[in-house]
Amino acid sequence: MIDNKGTTAESSRLNRWLQELVQRRGSDLLLVSGAPASIRREGKVSALEPGNLTGPEIEAAVVAVLTPHAREQYQAAGITDSSYRLGSAGRFRVNLHRQKGAAAAAIRALPSQVPSLGELNLPAGLESLAHLHHGLVLVGGPAGSGKSTTLAALVETINEREARHIVTIEDPVEYEHRHGKSLIEQIEIGVDAPDFPTALRSALRQSADVLVLGEMRDPETMKIAVAAAETGHLVLSTLHTIDVASTVSRISDSFPSERQNTIRQELAMAISAVLTQVLVPSLRGGRVPAVELLMVGYGARQHIRRNALQHVHQEITMTKNKGSFTLEDCLAQLVREEKVDREEAMAVANHPDELKSLLKGPGQS
Repeated sequence: MIDNKGTTAESSRLNRWLQELVQRRGSDLLLVSGAPASIRREGKVSALEPGNLTGPEIEAAVVAVLTPHAREQYQAAGITDSSYRLGSAGRFRVNLHRQKGAAAAAIRALPSQVPSLGELNLPAGLESLAHLHHGLVLVGGPAGSGKSTTLAALVETINEREARHIVTIEDPVEYEHRHGKSLIEQIEIGVDAPDFPTALRSALRQSADVLVLGEMRDPETMKIAVAAAETGHLVLSTLHTIDVASTVSRISDSFPSERQNTIRQELAMAISAVLTQVLVPSLRGGRVPAVELLMVGYGARQHIRRNALQHVHQEITMTKNKGSFTLEDCLAQLVREEKVDREEAMAVANHPDELKSLLKGPGQS
């Protein structure tokens, strides 16, 4: 991880923007050519200062703080992720890429402390995931929905309560965990290992109880992760998806058609839980997560084997006694608690009619 305090004019300019981002309590610094440096705060984007940036300006500012591996990756592919520490301002996740032939960047501020599930306003029922001792747990959601933060909070819950050996594999490392009851190793791709499959195979030889993959990006990583979950490890990972069914299908769909049936059989045996989340504007300011959780049982495993994922939503409803709940259950609760506006909830619901039915009652129509 680079710890660069700004020895060049380019990095000094970036450091100033990042310090301003932190002071304004923004979540992301966004740099796009032809537009001013901007920040995202509570989901809304606003200019940080006047004056439009150019692609070369953005590239010079950001390349200066990349790890050597990330610089090479950017030069080779035009896109890379890296981590960056800026003194008291804290740590940042850096994504440098290209658009319209010019450099652009999205840089996220990372909290210095790992938040708890309660601090994230996540449903208390998610704590049950920390008690699992084997199987695959997937966290899905669109980009920017807080998947990595939820994953970190789950790891911290395990760390506080269980004496286990936890190995995280990330590109880059987002949250730095301190040893608690658990012993935690954190592997950064490009710094500690060349890629996810290599790091994951190595972790399987390190007597790890819990494996945490920042993201499953390729079939090889998915295959190893599913096998690890089948053989007694607890494997936690994220995927860019929108609901439980698409989170499950993303894995099988990543393989060639002739292998998809086999991976579905393996996945059906390995998977223990799937949760997906979106962020919804809060009536109290900021955004709150709305979550859907499927605790996988016999019925869901059969649907996965048969690729009948259209029945998964029904399975969530049928396993509420096991801890499952729908996105609409969560949204209805947020509306009742006056945390979220009814119309905002309806806008993000996967099944609006179901949500409307749940909200009928005293004071609702």
